[in-house]
Amino acid sequence: MSAYTGRLACQRCNTGYDEQAAYALCPVCREQGVNVYPSPVYDLTGVTGLPAPHSQRGVLRFSDLLPFGTSLAGHAPQGLGEGDTPLLRLSRAGAAVGLESLWLKDESRNPTWSYKDRLAVVAVNKALAQGADTVVVSSTGNHGAAIAAYAARLGVRCVVLTLESVPQAMKVLMQSYGAQVAALREPAGRWAVMRDGVQQRGWVPMSGYVNPPSGSNPFGVDGYKSIAYELWEQFDESLPDVIVAPVAYGDGIAGLVRGFEDLIELRLTTSIPRIVAAETYGAYSEALAGRGPITDVPEPSVAFSIAALTPTWQGLNALKRSAGTAARGSNTMILEAQAALAGGEGLYLEPSSALTYAVLPGLLARGTISATDRVVLLGTSTGLKDVGSTAATLAPVPVIEPTLASFDAALG
Repeated sequence: MSAYTGRLACQRCNTGYDEQAAYALCPVCREQGVNVYPSPVYDLTGVTGLPAPHSQRGVLRFSDLLPFGTSLAGHAPQGLGEGDTPLLRLSRAGAAVGLESLWLKDESRNPTWSYKDRLAVVAVNKALAQGADTVVVSSTGNHGAAIAAYAARLGVRCVVLTLESVPQAMKVLMQSYGAQVAALREPAGRWAVMRDGVQQRGWVPMSGYVNPPSGSNPFGVDGYKSIAYELWEQFDESLPDVIVAPVAYGDGIAGLVRGFEDLIELRLTTSIPRIVAAETYGAYSEALAGRGPITDVPEPSVAFSIAALTPTWQGLNALKRSAGTAARGSNTMILEAQAALAGGEGLYLEPSSALTYAVLPGLLARGTISATDRVVLLGTSTGLKDVGSTAATLAPVPVIEPTLASFDAALG
């Protein structure tokens, strides 16, 4: 039986809304200058625990704890096998930075090789059940690819608005799933086109499109709750002390915290792991310190997918509710971390994911985390989405003669 009540409420002011208002910002908060979406409301009174692992695979195993409910009558949710991603012990990488227990939740194993699939499977299924014929997303890559794939799976038209500067691999991926992809030169241009499509043509938004940013489709954000559920199971019904996640507009960590709060309400745990927002420019670090928005950008970030200059209310709220913090890393730190994880652990992660490892020495030095903490890195996507940034750090592959002597001369 679904725990979803069919209603939404603003997490900031608690004003209630029906589903028709799901894709509009809370007007009460907007009047106060804060952009925030209402979130689905659940009643867990009759829920006794998580569904058994053998009941179904992946994210859809948790359908009763996701915002489906009676609105999906006549439509059985479909997916691509997302979720159930491995939790890997990083013994060498942990020892290298002074951590006794370091782990990686490897979300690159999802169908489109990123954790955005968890959002997409919920958001697109929900849109189809509501009668949508077109979904639209503003994305630099992973989000757009995930929405395009699930729209293809469910037979829904997909529009992706991206940036001219994103890697070609990202554009090819989105187009290959059949989406109508258009690139703009500036981020604000994407949001303008998307806003007009939503308001004038009834397209269902899969991401945010307002400025200051608010976060994404509120139904989809709850798809990330499944990561919290899986971690609890993978740690034998316990939780890590700290989770380090790459953060831009805070969808992932907002969903994570909501998942942990479900576990608390179900009396399966008593606390939320401390969440660290790994970021490039310091938007969350500055906001948590009570300072204003970022105005000085020293260089384009190789972790372009999380290169946010402005924090969202939902992201900051997730950090505060988890007693968390934020940490930033430079391009040099990111690329060194990417190489260390690939060469030392066999894990080739996107720069934004490698950033989670890059910030660990600083967190340890400041005493934000301790050597005995059980720490999980959220590996959100594969490095294959952007091989160009990695290739720039590597020597050309030598061409040799068919002899060991030639091999030794070149590489030995």
